[in-house]
Amino acid sequence: MKRNLVNSPSFVRAAKKYIKKNPDKTEDFKTALEKLSENAFDPSLKTHKLSGILAGRWACSVGYDLRIIFKFVESDGRENILLLTVGTHDEVY
Repeated sequence: MKRNLVNSPSFVRAAKKYIKKNPDKTEDFKTALEKLSENAFDPSLKTHKLSGILAGRWACSVGYDLRIIFKFVESDGRENILLLTVGTHDEVY
């Protein structure tokens, strides 16, 4: 089921910062977002539910150390993905 990706302001800031620091990883990042939209549970994304202070949110992996944090949200009767932030494992957890 294809879902729309909705960017939060914090996600946009973090993504710009990441791409500026890692221009060689741009394609991997875009590919991961496409996969997330197509199938949030694609095995290559290693999507998992978070707990603790991040309960109710999900994370997926983009390569070795990059994570995207997101939530499933309803809008106009459709399930969308709200992208919350992106960063290394240590930055987002």
